[in-house]
Amino acid sequence: MEEDILYHFDLGTVTHDFPAMFGDVKFVCVGGSPSRMKSFAQYITGELALGDSKTDIPNICAGTDRYAMYKVGPVLSISHGMGIPSISIMLHELIKLLYHSKCSDVTIIRIGTSGGIGINPGSVVITSQSVDASFRPQFEQIVLGKTVIRNTDLDSNLALELLKCSTEINEFNTVIGNTMCTLDFYEGQARLDGALCSYTEDEKMQYLKAAYDAGVRNIEMESSVFAAMCNITGLRAAVVCVALLNRLEGDQISSSHEVLTEYQQRPQKLVGFFIKNQLTKK
Repeated sequence: MEEDILYHFDLGTVTHDFPAMFGDVKFVCVGGSPSRMKSFAQYITGELALGDSKTDIPNICAGTDRYAMYKVGPVLSISHGMGIPSISIMLHELIKLLYHSKCSDVTIIRIGTSGGIGINPGSVVITSQSVDASFRPQFEQIVLGKTVIRNTDLDSNLALELLKCSTEINEFNTVIGNTMCTLDFYEGQARLDGALCSYTEDEKMQYLKAAYDAGVRNIEMESSVFAAMCNITGLRAAVVCVALLNRLEGDQISSSHEVLTEYQQRPQKLVGFFIKNQLTKK
């Protein structure tokens, strides 16, 4: 193509100088909420001593309301919305952005929230592999009418490095485990609090306990395609999510706003610590 337009980022290779804008990027952190990713960008500004953490950071994708993107030194912080389709679109354009920018040795980490299984609220889960709702470590997609199966393993060495960082922080429980990626928030996650429900409490509990026995420690909605696309393109990747509740004890989040805010800061604190350590080594 003479020009590559990254439509959902409102960026293009003719209208923007990608190498000048993004060529120094070494870490990309992605998460669902635009406000959370702006908060992370401000947090990493302070952690890397690149300015005042309270300073407003411009949204590079201000020309669109689909995603938000913030750059702080070698760190890119991007929102991806909710669910596999939304993060998939973002990843396609992000991977092309990194290619056009001639970036190298990039590490990408998804930070977010999740529902825990058999772990205390506030625990952080580093994903070893993403599994589907049948506990299979794969991402299934229909391409040209045919089913394509892709691997969803994540970088085990990176997971161990992140776990070591959490041990050094020593402020919250962190585990490595499987993450179940579902296609919706309610029935797909065996919840009883949605508008539709076709199963009993006993059936729900049997399913969640089977998930736990299969090594699943949390549930979210983006990790499978994230792992699959990073595998295909050779990106070193990790998923770090905090559990807002233990699904074996209920479906609805009951913690206070203040507690939930502190929980949500745990993945960014862990990943920020990791990035700072990595840049110090270099």
